[in-house]
Amino acid sequence: MIYKFKSQVAADVIMLKSNGDQMLAIIGKEPAAQGIITAAQIPAAIAALESAIVLHEEVEARRRANPGLQIEVEGDSTMLRQRAAPFIDLLRTCAQAGKDVVWGV
Repeated sequence: MIYKFKSQVAADVIMLKSNGDQMLAIIGKEPAAQGIITAAQIPAAIAALESAIVLHEEVEARRRANPGLQIEVEGDSTMLRQRAAPFIDLLRTCAQAGKDVVWGV
């Protein structure tokens, strides 16, 4: 499955299932074939993503500083900041325009 996040005011953001599931989990949405992030929910979603990015980077920094340390980080070696950036841009654009983000419709 592929997620295609869409809005009326920005370009689509397409993600593989695992990455889309991760973004939805971070913002408190259940992974599903269809859904919506309302304009009212977008500020909290952006804040959740930004907090997760900070946490992910802190864990990665500890892992690099202590190579023998076993730390589990969700996802692969691609930094969450890189993966989430297009999605956050979409959310910000929609927040400014007061528009929702949908997927699977």
